[in-house]
Amino acid sequence: MSAPPSPSGEAGRRTSPALLIVFILLILAIRLVLAGIVPLTEDEAYYRLWSQAPALGYFDHPPMISWWIWLGRHLVGDTALGVRLGPSLGCALTSLLVFDLARSLGSGRQTAGRAVVWYNATLLVAAGGFLAVPDSPAALFWMLSLCAAARAWNERSSRWWLAAGLAAGLASLSKYSSLFLGPGVFLWLASSRSGRDRLRTPGPWLAVAIGAAVFAPNVAWNATHHWLTFSKQFGRIAPHRFAPKYLTEFLGAQLLLLNPLIAIFIPRALADETLRRRIAMPAVTSAPFVAYLLVHSLHDRVQAHWPAPLYAPLAIVASVGADDLARRGWRTLRTFAPVFGLGACAAALLYLALPSLGVPLKFDPAWPLQGWRPFDDQIETARRRVGASWIGTTSYGLTAQLLDQGRIAAPVMQISERERWEGLRVPLADMAGPGLVVDLSRRVSPTLLRRCFSTVIPLGDIARAAPGERGRPYTLVLVSGPRRDIVRAGCGT
Repeated sequence: MSAPPSPSGEAGRRTSPALLIVFILLILAIRLVLAGIVPLTEDEAYYRLWSQAPALGYFDHPPMISWWIWLGRHLVGDTALGVRLGPSLGCALTSLLVFDLARSLGSGRQTAGRAVVWYNATLLVAAGGFLAVPDSPAALFWMLSLCAAARAWNERSSRWWLAAGLAAGLASLSKYSSLFLGPGVFLWLASSRSGRDRLRTPGPWLAVAIGAAVFAPNVAWNATHHWLTFSKQFGRIAPHRFAPKYLTEFLGAQLLLLNPLIAIFIPRALADETLRRRIAMPAVTSAPFVAYLLVHSLHDRVQAHWPAPLYAPLAIVASVGADDLARRGWRTLRTFAPVFGLGACAAALLYLALPSLGVPLKFDPAWPLQGWRPFDDQIETARRRVGASWIGTTSYGLTAQLLDQGRIAAPVMQISERERWEGLRVPLADMAGPGLVVDLSRRVSPTLLRRCFSTVIPLGDIARAAPGERGRPYTLVLVSGPRRDIVRAGCGT
């Protein structure tokens, strides 16, 4: 990459900064409303428990999302809005960084503004930009690192390289997939003569040192906790079978979540030699992570949200590609790309709201968020009826939701994966008394429970459902007489 090229094809066309700010603030306001009224997902309820015990690491991920939730809860209260305040603001800041990076790379205001709109019109961001998940801080700090690196290139400034390293370290404290950012920046620099010259200067290597120093506390935490998170996350890298069906699933999901009308502009930007100069940085820095996801999908499922940090760079790539295609009769497609994304998101949110309005649905995608209060009351009634002194589950998500609701007057404890709860401030069950095990019927194995308890009595099923629906069955089992130390060792997996 040489000096950033001049904006192409934008003479006489400008995007008003004020209009762009209004758009970002409007989307932020909508996200904040949704953040306050949409119930927490199971994962969000689990991360909220993390925030009650701030640490340098946890079983599943590094700690950044916990810190964000802790701050939000202290600013606006221990509510759904408090949990999601940081991610909602972070998504707005990421939008500003999309504009900044596009401009730093030589795009005019029209293209940079379109990239901002398109980023928010990707279905993943439009529907989930307010959710309190590790992808949110990872996406923000990934983009912040790229913006700082672009300014370091343009200004030949070691100061900006330090900022890039700091942001990369914070991204790695958000999610381990951000470790692909460093190799991506190296590949970008190594791909041109000018970039290789920069690699002979101290700046990029100072960025590596700063990033490593910021990430080091999580490494130290893992070293003193039996490499807990590293074992879980990096253990999935090794292939154990060849299953190319997941590749098709991955590509189809990403085409949909990127927004098909946006994704279609990406190949043109990558194929055109002139356009490649303008999108070299976001495209090349994304390549190592994309390569890993493709390889992973050949042997195991790639969760749809894993590529989330790449959506902002790819929005810039697509927007640049749309400059060229618009002159070839694609103007209508370019215009309707954000309309499709934002419209589909609005329709989905309305559909999700229908069960709350008493409208029964044959297929309810909002089921994970529905019916928790009456469900908790059913569990508490059953617990009192059989005299159980604690509630046991076999999944972390159900445990977190029951604890988040706070309607059960007894300790709630996941009886499997006990290492997941190390260091968290959650009540521990007194195994001297009987317990009531509850979870989705497919997760409850009486045979396994008999290996862990001397008395196992199935009590039938209850259902959790949205208004007007039948719901899904949860099995109740009364257990007592533990055969092992359940609190420490757990019961099965």
